[in-house]
Amino acid sequence: MKKTGMAKSDAKKLMGKMVAPGAAGIGNAANADTAPIDRREQRKRDQALGLVPFAVKLNSDLIQQLTTLAKERDTDLNTVVAEVLAKGLAA
Repeated sequence: MKKTGMAKSDAKKLMGKMVAPGAAGIGNAANADTAPIDRREQRKRDQALGLVPFAVKLNSDLIQQLTTLAKERDTDLNTVVAEVLAKGLAA
């Protein structure tokens, strides 16, 4: 493998560690004191609540608006998207 390929691979590993749940001290300082939730456990919790994963591709401007709205309401993005969809479908 070439030197640039190795550097790219190392960068991907580092980026993966930064967003990994429970990666204390690397970008997740706020969650350092809480135990990471197992993905299976989280999936079971979501299923018990009747939640289903639903992936869509949206325009970046729309995502920016949704993210801003979530921050203003001090809630998570899933809740805001659910509210906006429910209001839109009810109209």
